Amino acid sequence: MKKEWKINQEVYHRVNQDHKDSLYGYDILISDDIINDAVDYFKNEELGFIYPAKSYVVAICYAHWLSKDFKEDFYKLLNDEELLYNNDPYFKTYNQDKNTYDEIIKRVLPFDEEKGIIPDIKNYYKSEFMI
Repeated sequence: MKKEWKINQEVYHRVNQDHKDSLYGYDILISDDIINDAVDYFKNEELGFIYPAKSYVVAICYAHWLSKDFKEDFYKLLNDEELLYNNDPYFKTYNQDKNTYDEIIKRVLPFDEEKGIIPDIKNYYKSEFMI
């Protein structure tokens, strides 16, 4: 049986075919400084699309909120291959890159939901999971 949050996510993506956060049609920057770029996302709003850092940030935020809203284990959520609905080619699960996740988590949790790009991610999260 599918989990409630996965059903909500599926419904959202079936109903909403066009996504403003699509990687296509936007200038994206690929950076090797994943940890520092990810930490910057939690503090600065105007970073644009910097990958793969943005993928780690969204995954951490989603896992954090899903763990609270749906009473699931944070690390199991981070390790779910479908956490970002297979829409993000830069997404890695926790087990695929534990060291990077651990360093980012150590530097940002707990995070201020009013800073950086986090309010935008939270709004998207609410649309996607809180049907």
